Amino acid sequence: MPLSREQITQRAAKELRDGFIVNLGIGMPTLVANYVPAGMDVWLQSENGLLGLGPFPRDADVDPDLINAGKQTVTARAGASYFSSADSFAMIRGGHVDLCILGAMQISQEGDLANWMVPGKMVKGMGGAMDLVAGVKRVLVTMEHTARGAPKLVRQCTLPLTGKNCIDMVITELCVLEMDRAKRRFVLTELAPGVTVDEVKSKTEAEIILNGAPRTIAI
Repeated sequence: MPLSREQITQRAAKELRDGFIVNLGIGMPTLVANYVPAGMDVWLQSENGLLGLGPFPRDADVDPDLINAGKQTVTARAGASYFSSADSFAMIRGGHVDLCILGAMQISQEGDLANWMVPGKMVKGMGGAMDLVAGVKRVLVTMEHTARGAPKLVRQCTLPLTGKNCIDMVITELCVLEMDRAKRRFVLTELAPGVTVDEVKSKTEAEIILNGAPRTIAI
């Protein structure tokens, strides 16, 4: 059975490590804040100038002045700090963020990312994704495997690129794919319960690699 959005982000949360500084992109990745493993000391960063994001607030705890980069109301953990967006991007560009979790419109088989615009549609700006994929140590994407039936994992991106050869891991409702840097292809490492390799291949345009039987995704 394909994973839900919540289960995709629960699987992504398993990539967090003690002491990590982690940036969460707009959309599905923000849900990762709700699934930080108990007892783990992780510092979630928002590019509008907050280090120490907590889980989403309950209705009674909403502070309209406390928002993330996607304009969603959030909470802040003990020890959180606030700073300018200039300082936030200095942190990103300086290589001080261990992991970012982003969404995607397209990903190529070599790990190129397109996630900031569709030609002909109005956009307010490119956001911070271009800085993130260039400056963060590891880049993980959470997304749906297809868009209106069309594969999002493609041989070559047709949408404007955010970055080239920048994706380390992709988690969708069907599977987990990890980039093999030597072969410049994604390896299919995990499958959602009940999903088959043939189903993944039928919904994927990109060339992917198998190194043995994929494990079942554990949530």
